[in-house]
Amino acid sequence: MFVIVGLGNPGKKYENTRHNLGFITIDQLAEANDIRVEKLKFKALVGEGRIHNEKVLLVKPQTYMNLSGESVRDIMNFYKVEPENLIVIYDDFDIEVGTIRVRKFGSAGTHNGMKSVIYQLQSDRFPRIRIGTGNKNMGNLIDFVTGNFTKEEVPLLEGAVTNAAKACECIIESGIDLAMNKYNVRKSEDKDE
Repeated sequence: MFVIVGLGNPGKKYENTRHNLGFITIDQLAEANDIRVEKLKFKALVGEGRIHNEKVLLVKPQTYMNLSGESVRDIMNFYKVEPENLIVIYDDFDIEVGTIRVRKFGSAGTHNGMKSVIYQLQSDRFPRIRIGTGNKNMGNLIDFVTGNFTKEEVPLLEGAVTNAAKACECIIESGIDLAMNKYNVRKSEDKDE
């Protein structure tokens, strides 16, 4: 079983913001795999289903970003899932807008949601998919991450969300190494193809 967590903030106010790219990716995965993410359990909206014949639990914590780890911890403990079968998807302003990075494990960087997950699990040994929002003209950090997308960002972020969903499916079907090789592509490399 895989637990796939998209980080974000609940409520209409945050619906289409940079900080909710994890939620948006979960929604895309749910739609593509006919999974309904609407049951409120473990302080999260969850949906059970299958991706590539693997049982999955799609998760959108409803605790607000800084406490996301509480929900993830409860789910991991209840289902007795090993960390390598947890995939966390979240926004990252240190990565170029429209790109994604797949990693086997690592620190939270500057992301408070990931800090909470790592703290609550007492481990950083789980795969993650980071969606780049860039940080040009960022100004105030909180205003930036909870801000809406610019017109120019929309097509780039739509592509990144699609790639993040595909990378997640690739991890489930073929493993993290293949997903990293396939989806950790720099923008300049895209143009060379």
